[in-house]
Amino acid sequence: MLNKEIRFARRPAGMPTVDSFNIADTEVPQLNDGEVLVRTLYISVDPYLRGRMREGRSYVPPFEVGEVIVSGVVGEVVESRAPEFAPGEIVTGMLGWRLCNAARAPELRKVDPRVAPVTTALGVLGMPGLTAYFGLLDIGNPKEGETVVVSGAAGAVGMTVCQIAKIKGCRVVGIAGSDEKNQYLTAELGVDAAINYKSPEMSRALREACPKGIDVYFDNVGGEVSDAVFPLLKHGARVVICGQISLYCLDKPDIGPRPQTYLLINSALMKGFIITEYAARFAEGVVNLTQWLVAGKLKYAETVVEGFENTPQAFIGLFSGDNLGKQLVKVA
Repeated sequence: MLNKEIRFARRPAGMPTVDSFNIADTEVPQLNDGEVLVRTLYISVDPYLRGRMREGRSYVPPFEVGEVIVSGVVGEVVESRAPEFAPGEIVTGMLGWRLCNAARAPELRKVDPRVAPVTTALGVLGMPGLTAYFGLLDIGNPKEGETVVVSGAAGAVGMTVCQIAKIKGCRVVGIAGSDEKNQYLTAELGVDAAINYKSPEMSRALREACPKGIDVYFDNVGGEVSDAVFPLLKHGARVVICGQISLYCLDKPDIGPRPQTYLLINSALMKGFIITEYAARFAEGVVNLTQWLVAGKLKYAETVVEGFENTPQAFIGLFSGDNLGKQLVKVA
């Protein structure tokens, strides 16, 4: 039985292109004791993968040229030599971009399709949702009545941050890349104000949307968007550094206004984080996110590209803002 996999072909300069990847035919793996054969249903493509295409030290090792790309996957168990899993069960884990993966049982988590659609395990009930939950609540520490600004607000993490901040009684300002996305933020998610960062009047619009300043800034974007936020920070503000998607494809270091003065004069905190640091508390996050989702307090959006061979194009589209919410590839 033939299998297919997508390998990292070459390190891109700037924006990744389809020739950064190649699709190869291979064999379906034979299982060892304690392993499970998983048929891929959905693949998650995420901005952080761009960082793994660059050589050098980071919080996760870079991809080696020739190896299979790995990200979040939801799949169906088709064969099992592990007592924890049975054929037909739905699972999720960090797996290769393959039609079928052999995985060790501890690498997988069961997904209950009766609770929510299985795709939510890669979105609002998966890493993006947990990133929003712990980043906002643990570092941002929002209090009722405060103003929370979210960049990348129409992405999978950003829209979840917006809604958790509303649940906590905050005034929320979202920043996204199109009027259509901002309409979704205000009409569907109840965001108090939404700003198009592509507008030449972005800085003025941000000042008008935050007349009393900014208490919490959840930063998914960096660059010029964040430059516009720093002068509006209030005393005791918290800045959560989650992502810097505007910088991921730059060939040279970004040069911009330095934030230290704004942090100093406002006694503000700026802290980055990696979601795996919260692994011991993931169950807490999933329970609360699930409760909010079932209660109708939490909505989500997905952009789904069909076809395993289109996975590289779906990934590249992240950097031009093609997606609303979670970007997924439907394989089977």
